[in-house]
Amino acid sequence: MQTKSSKTTIILLTAGCFLAFFVFGFTDNLKGPTLPAMLAELNFDYGTGGNIFFGEYLGFLIATLLTGVLADRFGLKSVILLAGLFLAVGVSGYSAFSSTSLLFISIFIVGMGLGALELGPNAIIVSLHHKRKGLYLNLMSVLHGLGSLLAPLFAGWLLNLSISWRVIYRWDLVPIALFIIVFLFLRFPNTEEKSQMDFRRIPQVAFKGELPLFYAAICFYVAAEIGMGQWLATFLQDLRNASVAESSQALSLFFGMIMVGRFIGGFFVQKVGYLRSILFVSSGGILCIVLGLFVPKTAFLLPLTGFFFSIIFPTITAAVSDHHTENGNTILGVLFTFAGVGGMIGPWLIGLSSDLFGLQAGFSFNILFLIILLVSVAILLKRSTHGQTN
Repeated sequence: MQTKSSKTTIILLTAGCFLAFFVFGFTDNLKGPTLPAMLAELNFDYGTGGNIFFGEYLGFLIATLLTGVLADRFGLKSVILLAGLFLAVGVSGYSAFSSTSLLFISIFIVGMGLGALELGPNAIIVSLHHKRKGLYLNLMSVLHGLGSLLAPLFAGWLLNLSISWRVIYRWDLVPIALFIIVFLFLRFPNTEEKSQMDFRRIPQVAFKGELPLFYAAICFYVAAEIGMGQWLATFLQDLRNASVAESSQALSLFFGMIMVGRFIGGFFVQKVGYLRSILFVSSGGILCIVLGLFVPKTAFLLPLTGFFFSIIFPTITAAVSDHHTENGNTILGVLFTFAGVGGMIGPWLIGLSSDLFGLQAGFSFNILFLIILLVSVAILLKRSTHGQTN
């Protein structure tokens, strides 16, 4: 897509992308606050819960890889509408079934929708706001943060009214339907470029230069963010004796901090630079988790990690798109595929290790994830200063 679009088209598409990311955040983060209720109703252990949610990020991984190529070939509108269809089908199934296999399949379909939704709006924003994409990607992610903040508040409120977690998920079909309707009527520019990129060329295009380091950075960042979002409420309830309301509020604070951080950080990133910004905030995130886990009476620091997490994902996206414009949708698709890998392995490793070694040890994996992110970005920054990357 080129930037020859009219001002009205740019405004409407930007607003549509912001709405899409609100739906993304709300849908993706209903699972954390509803996880204890789901485990209790179905008599599942932590590992089983982790295995079910493994399906979401497996779906996310597959969708991002496929939709990057599909977007380059057929355009972004088809990808975004496909995302809405997957979300509607997956949420309907997840709220209806009880068996492990059917829950896994349903959440896998939700993951397919989220993966397609990750690619579409990001690619549109990069195309429409190329010179200020770092700012607009962070501002769009504010809406993701708003949806993520409201999801646990909404779920916690209904859970306290003894409403089933299944009914809570069915309410999510309302914003999903709105999102689909909006994009059905949005006009995409006729100048949207389509290429004949195919899967055989992905290794040649998407794994050159410093790109693998960006993939490692986003993979382990997402492992930490999703690990925090999925297991924070359970951690606080089981190890810190927090109530459902208190743990839901803490989870909302986590996503609220992400939202606030992205609003402020969008301007910060433009001045400080992409890699230096990520290096600074990832260090702050590590410090908050270490203190919150191992220093008495500092669990309140765990939700505050959201402030430091806030700018990392959109800033990595901006950094990659800044240097790779040819076959951009495919490269972003591979980038988000690695994000899906992180989202897949993070919660799963936390659930598995929690069963084996205890929930505190499992939750500590978030520290390791962030250390790998920090090292990857430090190498990228070092290469940047030596002129190997811009």
